[in-house]
Amino acid sequence: MINQAKTKGNVNGRMVPLAELLRLEVKNEKLERPNIRCGQAGQSKKGEDFTLIKLDSHKIPGDGASLFAVFAIFDGHNGSAAAVYSKENLLKDILSAIPAGLSRDDWLSALPRAMVAGFVKTDKEFQVKGQTSGTTVTFVIVDCWTVTVASVGDSRCILESPGGLVSLLTADHRLEVNSEERERITASGGEIGRLNTVGGAEIGPLRCWPGGLCLSRSIGDMDVGEFIVPIPHVKQIKLSNAGGRLIIATDGVWDALSSEKAANCARGLRAELAAKQIVKEALKIRGLRDDTTCIVVDLIPPEKPPLPPPVKKQGMFKSIFRRRSNNPTSKTGEKQQDTDIVQEIFEEGSAMLAERLGSEYTVQTVSGLFACAVCQTDITPSEGISVHAGSFFSGTMHSWEGPFLCASCKLKKDAMEGKRPSRVLVT
Repeated sequence: MINQAKTKGNVNGRMVPLAELLRLEVKNEKLERPNIRCGQAGQSKKGEDFTLIKLDSHKIPGDGASLFAVFAIFDGHNGSAAAVYSKENLLKDILSAIPAGLSRDDWLSALPRAMVAGFVKTDKEFQVKGQTSGTTVTFVIVDCWTVTVASVGDSRCILESPGGLVSLLTADHRLEVNSEERERITASGGEIGRLNTVGGAEIGPLRCWPGGLCLSRSIGDMDVGEFIVPIPHVKQIKLSNAGGRLIIATDGVWDALSSEKAANCARGLRAELAAKQIVKEALKIRGLRDDTTCIVVDLIPPEKPPLPPPVKKQGMFKSIFRRRSNNPTSKTGEKQQDTDIVQEIFEEGSAMLAERLGSEYTVQTVSGLFACAVCQTDITPSEGISVHAGSFFSGTMHSWEGPFLCASCKLKKDAMEGKRPSRVLVT
């Protein structure tokens, strides 16, 4: 009887083998997933924009129920090396920071923290190559109806609901518009200012010196200073089962189009045509001054037509978000269509690594050693340095708590916080 209980279950009053139960579970999971339709388009001027589209990623190899999709844009500057390296390595670096054996819910909970670790690891290992290029990154993981977005720089991801409302899922790390980032950089030892002409007049956007980068966060850029950090803004949301459209694009699009104009000009078009239309509209307004790249992703309810409804509405930033509540009877004060309600699960943009890595999911390897929270290198407890050690925000009373860093990642953390001289190339 014990063996039978382990291998059979009851479905509609009849006993069925466990394998059949698992098959039904996978089938039901598949039916609950959105259909994903995507398209991309671009025009190149410098050859420094790159995209990553991967619809068949798995948390567990060969397990159809563990499927997720990845969409990313990399906008390089000062060469394409950082963008190419990030495209080839960032996904595996993110996944390596997620402990094995987690349930789907725990996997999604660990994902924002893993994205931080993955971005820092990719940056750290690229800088070892000694190349001075850098890249912005907007990295999107779609798991069923949950969308997680990590970003550094000024590429952008927006969400359009089926009701036509538009919201921003990324943060802009341009120094010109982000006063908090300007304050962080100057506190870490950087200087902020515009280009000076021969006559002394200042021109152009605000930049960080040395190096003259107009962004506060990127991957690479080792010649600028390590207070230009790779720690991403991360936002995680859950869509209603009505779905939605994601538009991910580089600044070649956003310098020409507002978020709402980009959504409006492509509404009613299939994803591939929508991406082409957005690029076309951006070029019509501004011309080809920069690489201009766009990815459109439609998340469509099963058995629904693949076209978004041709409804025109004025978008409202942040208005569609509803914080996750433990009270199922709680109501928001706004009257909105159910299709416009999006559950906000997580959002954090701090540049402090101790705040972003937290204290959960300290990874212990099969050898019994701990893994560095950033680079995943094996470290013994005596060798590991707590990410909270010396942190002003957490206090020294937590310096014994995990997660732990290896010595080189601790140096990286200190440099990003301005606690040691940054490594700057001298040419």
